[in-house]
Order: sequence, then structure tokens, then C-alpha cells
Amino acid sequence: MRTGLILLGLLGFVQSLVRVPLSRVPPLRGRLRAAGQLEEFLREHQPDAFSRRYAHCFPPAQHYLRTGGRAKERLYNYMDAQFFGQISLGKPEQNFTVVFDTGSSDLWVPSSYCVSQACAIHHKFKAFESSTYAHDGRVFGIHYGSGHLQGVMAREQLKVGSVRVQNQVFGEAVYEPGFSFVLAHFDGVLGLGFPQLAEEVGSPVFDSMIAQGLLDEPIFSFYLKNGDSSFGGEVMFGGVDETRFVSPIIWAPVTQKGYWQIRLDGVKVQGALSFCYSSNHGCQAVVDTGTSLIGGPVKDIMLLQQFLGGTPTVAGEYLLDCARIRSLPVVSFMINGVEFSLTGEQYVRREMLNNKEICFSGFQSIDFPSPAGAIWILGDVFLSQFYSIYDRGHNRVGLARLAGAAKVIV
Repeated sequence: MRTGLILLGLLGFVQSLVRVPLSRVPPLRGRLRAAGQLEEFLREHQPDAFSRRYAHCFPPAQHYLRTGGRAKERLYNYMDAQFFGQISLGKPEQNFTVVFDTGSSDLWVPSSYCVSQACAIHHKFKAFESSTYAHDGRVFGIHYGSGHLQGVMAREQLKVGSVRVQNQVFGEAVYEPGFSFVLAHFDGVLGLGFPQLAEEVGSPVFDSMIAQGLLDEPIFSFYLKNGDSSFGGEVMFGGVDETRFVSPIIWAPVTQKGYWQIRLDGVKVQGALSFCYSSNHGCQAVVDTGTSLIGGPVKDIMLLQQFLGGTPTVAGEYLLDCARIRSLPVVSFMINGVEFSLTGEQYVRREMLNNKEICFSGFQSIDFPSPAGAIWILGDVFLSQFYSIYDRGHNRVGLARLAGAAKVIV
């Protein structure tokens, strides 16, 4: 009898740790470049892209960050997204590829009633085929660079990995403007930010998992893997995979709920403090799995690109000499007194164009101020080098060195 109880306990434990494998694909930016359409796309979509996406970081009184209502920029940077996973909605199950995004809080997929060109080549949710569908009737909208994604809200059974979330609020997108959606590898987005960031009225997916008692702990974690393989890592709900990282875990408290926003003590270049150290309060950083690059203040990033010997392009990127990557300086981010360091091999993006390798800096400018200090965005260029943990129970972010990764010597 005791053995049976132990076995049942173990089975329950296995179910409450939810693994979702992630696939890695070339970003849309590279496809646009190969097609000769990148410059035109950026000209149409560049203005204030980051300020719209991260306007929630700032008080509403700052008029230069207002974008009308609460719908902010969340989609522009998905042209750089590389990591995707599978979910399903409804009964019988309808499968979708989504970005698991810590920089937003809503779940949306294309609707079968969508009239946009982008929806034609993606999986669309067919409400009339599901026996568990519940129409909500309210509408939602998300602004992005060239238009407005619009849809209606509904409730449905959601499957993520091995767990089923009941009565989950989600958005059915009926209009998806913008060329970026036409070529995107993903069908929709599953947001993992705080509820304060949500546009849809109702509980975000992770909050629903917690409320329905589906997880051991109110934690999820990311293992992102760069390389030539299509395997992109995994996201785990309910705990961490201790085989993926080496202790200790460095914890940083969330400074403002919405995004996973933490304090950044400083940024070093080859061991010397260079950015974000003049204030006793340091800077703010947003840990964002939905953004590929590392973003920083314009003046700091421009100086950093000079340190790296980058050559600016008309598309706003910086070219680097592929032959010099090994000699590039180490760039370190100081979080809670610990340095998280990246070598040139780790922060340079490589692409093939006309059978020739080209190398780009993994750093990008963002263009808005903050009363709390400069804002940096720690995207996938950073997160693919460390195991990241998002703890809602204690409102903190954890970072740890990947298992098997060599320590960076400055």
C-alpha cells in the first residue's frame, strides 16, 4: 500500500513539471535580407519601435511615450524571433506554433475568420470544430509598427506540454496587417509576462496554470540553445532542469511588475566599467525571450559598436569582420554583483548571403529615457548563454551558467 502511494506521488510530481521543446529557425530578418526587402521593411517599421513595445516601463505622464490606450508595440521584434514551441487548443486538439514570450502576457492565434494575407499561410483556429469552445464577445487590439492586430476573445481548453488548462482566455486574431506576419514562422504568441501587461481581460496562461494547481511551483524556466541544429532548447513550467545549469543561481528581484524587469548594476567592456554605472541605482533591464538581440541606450550602443569596430549599414545594423571575432572584447552585464559575460563568439550573429558569411553585432539601439535609469533589453543573444528562471512566487529572475559552458576569462 505504501509503495502504491509513493508511486502515485511520483506520477503526480512528473505531471506537474511540464516540458515544451523549442525549435530554432533562421530569423525573418535574414530571409528579408536574402530577398532584398530588409531595408524597405525597416524604413516602414523602425520609428519608435522599442518605445512602443516597452512603454509600460514608464509613468503615463511622460507624453512622449504615449501611444493611445494601453495597446503597445509587441510585435515588431518578432521578425528576429528564432525559438518556437507547440501548443494545442480545443477538443479535438488544434495545433499551433507559438513564441513563448516573456515580453507580453496575452495568448493569441489566427482565427479561421481572419481576412489578412498573413493568416492564409498559417494554422487558423476553427471554433466551430471544437466542442469545448466558449465565445467571449469582447474585442482586443495590439498596436505594432505598421498597423493594428485585431481580434475577439474566447475561452478554450489549452494544452501546453503534458498539462491541460481549462477555460483559458485567448485571442482569435481576425486581422493581422504587416509584411512581417506573412513570412513569420510562428502562428501566434503565448505571453509569459505579468497580468499587468495583458490586453485581454482574463487570466494569462501561466496565472491559469497556477490557479488550477497544475504546477509544483509558480516557476518557469528557459534553456535556449544557439547553433546549427534545429533543436532550440525547451521551456519548463513548474520548476527547473538541474541538468542544464551549474549552481549557484543568481537571483534579481523584479523592480516593476509587467515585464520581467530587474536592476542592472553596470556593463563592462573587457573588464572595465563602461556603461550604466554612474547612478547609485544602476540601470533597468527587461529579460525578454521574444526579442532576439540585446538592446541598450542609443549613445551607449553607438559607443559599444565603436569598441567592437562595427560598420553601420543603412538597415541600422553593424557589420563586423568575421576574421576578428575571436579578438573582440568580452562584454559583461553585472546583475546582483555578479558578472554575466559574453565573448565575441557569443554575441555576434552570423548569416550566409550569396554563399558568403557575414557577421553582425548582436547589440541594437533603443531610443527612450527612463526616470529610473537607462533601459537595456536582455534578449536571446544573452539568454541563449545562460539558464533563466522566472519565479512568480517571489517575483524574481534567476540566472545560472549553463552546464558544460566554459567560464569566460576577461
